[in-house]
Amino acid sequence: MTEEAAAPEGAETVKATDRPTTGRGFGPPGGIPGDKSMNFGPSAKRLLRRLRPHRVQVGGVVLLAIASVVLSVLGPKLLGRATDIIFAGAIGKQFPAGLTKQQVIDQARAGGNSRLADLLQGIDLIPGVGIDFDALRNVLLMVLGLYVGSFLLSWLQAYILNGVVQQTVFDLRGEVEDKLNRLPLSYFDGAPRGELLSRVTNDIDNISTSLQQTLSQLLTSLLLVIGTLTMMFVVSPLLALIALVSIPISMIVTGVIAKRSQARFVAQWRHTGALNGQIEEAFTGHELVKVFGRQKEIEAEFAKKNEELYQASFGAQFISGLIMPLMMFVGNLNYVVIAVVGGLRVASGQLSLGDVQAFIQYSRQFTQPLTQVASMANLLQSGVASAERVFEVLDAKEQVPDDATPETVTQARGRVEFEHVSFAYDADKPLITDLSLVAEPGMTVAIVGPTGAGKTTLVNLIMRFYELNAGRITLDGVDITELTRYDLRRRIGMVLQDTWLFGGTIRDNILYGNLDATEDDMLAAAKATYVDRFVHSLPDGYDTVIDEEGSNVSAGEKQLLTIARAFLADPQLLILDEATSSVDTRTEVLVQRAMAALRSDRTSFVIAHRLSTIRDADLILVMENGAIVEQGTHDHLRALNGAYARLYDAQFSGATTTHDPEDRTTAPGQPALHS
Repeated sequence: MTEEAAAPEGAETVKATDRPTTGRGFGPPGGIPGDKSMNFGPSAKRLLRRLRPHRVQVGGVVLLAIASVVLSVLGPKLLGRATDIIFAGAIGKQFPAGLTKQQVIDQARAGGNSRLADLLQGIDLIPGVGIDFDALRNVLLMVLGLYVGSFLLSWLQAYILNGVVQQTVFDLRGEVEDKLNRLPLSYFDGAPRGELLSRVTNDIDNISTSLQQTLSQLLTSLLLVIGTLTMMFVVSPLLALIALVSIPISMIVTGVIAKRSQARFVAQWRHTGALNGQIEEAFTGHELVKVFGRQKEIEAEFAKKNEELYQASFGAQFISGLIMPLMMFVGNLNYVVIAVVGGLRVASGQLSLGDVQAFIQYSRQFTQPLTQVASMANLLQSGVASAERVFEVLDAKEQVPDDATPETVTQARGRVEFEHVSFAYDADKPLITDLSLVAEPGMTVAIVGPTGAGKTTLVNLIMRFYELNAGRITLDGVDITELTRYDLRRRIGMVLQDTWLFGGTIRDNILYGNLDATEDDMLAAAKATYVDRFVHSLPDGYDTVIDEEGSNVSAGEKQLLTIARAFLADPQLLILDEATSSVDTRTEVLVQRAMAALRSDRTSFVIAHRLSTIRDADLILVMENGAIVEQGTHDHLRALNGAYARLYDAQFSGATTTHDPEDRTTAPGQPALHS
């Protein structure tokens, strides 16, 4: 794709990512958005701050989570009560009725069975009476009610949180879309399209998944730890202190592993973007790959990037995956210690069997959320790493905003004037310096010169795709920087050398030039540009659906469609960037006639390589190295016998070649090839 491939604003601006990011003669510095990772903490806080607009719903989620956890943590205590009822009934039935509990204990001590006496001391038994099934039923019904209530509250919490997360991600997508429309063309020139698409699709989807799966679990886990710990101290302060030992151990394990895996998650998503970019580039240029037989090189490059992604992903998942088994190991050690100490205290009568059972359940509830939080560390880090990449897009430097009090063109005539314009993509590499020219209304200004001379840069400056370093450009006496970009560009029609069509019907693609046009207007534009001639050969006519690449129409037919689109727009200024490069000779003659009608009463800038197409131009500008070296009419420039004459003779005179069959260099006097 050549240096002349510029794109208008909006949807077509994104098409600028089709350009290669290297090897551009005169263009902005290449390179993708920075891949340096921000700190995890600030990035996570910035991501969570995006929930602020939904603070009411988030507050409701917190209250529902608290209520759900309270009901949940009361369950084991009541189940312990049910265990005590069963145990007391089973033991009490073994003693004769009529005795009191204290008499049974005294008899046990008198018989030398002090351990049994201590055990009975902690049981609420009635000698001779078995299990109280009415009391047991009531306790079990209460437990069932608690768990059902906890479930319903948890479900409602998840439902509300799901809406909050999806709305947050919806807003984030909209913000990214708005940001892309505010970014300058230079950003897209330097960003591989696949990499950018990965950020605005894969990374945002990953953020959605991470928030959805971590926010609710983190909140519930935190509350569950607090509630469980409170109940553990209520049941047995000693056992609770023993259980607390696992917290610092868990935090140390999680911190060490998370620190090592964060960088690998950032690398994982960076390599994902690079791989997407390589795949998109390879498939977009699939025909070119086939023509030059570069399948093996493409496959080798894919294999290399795929291996890099595999290594980064494997390292991230493996290291973060160590958290779960290590946390389970710590939890099991804690469980063993609690079971042993609890059993001894039951035997000594200091705790009931139901309390120990409840505490063991609490210890499981206590370690489970810690384990869950640890196991979610990889998902959380992955989401934050994706958020960093999206934030880099949101933080990118935007184009200069439109004037707060913009001017407008009151008398539209189409007079364009360059006043001492200077411009450079790189500050240390000037491209256009002190350029002045005037295009009077209705003039056709042709711009010729070798590739990289700055021809398309000139028209890009008119479109205000780039900002000037010095000087100014006026449209009918108004500085274009004082107009809104929309007001400026709606007055300009542009036909590119590289055609751009979107998925839709032929009718839709033509009407894109003027959405308010009628069917008759559309048909008139199609007939004037000879689109109507080939459309009738298609099965569905103007309702024929074409894909984004326009693979079901020929290159010349795509070119005609873009010309028809510009024709329908009826612009004040017209920019033609080698607009007939993809049509055959016979069609070119017809299109030239259509272009002549289209240029009537309009100021036109025509970038041309085939000099035969611009002989009738009112003014021909010959550019070399960003400067206008000659200007005048065709006959005048031919008579000067200068740069234009050399270009013209190179196209219409036979090229001199050397007689040495082994010599593959350019012969003396033969011009270098240019597009």
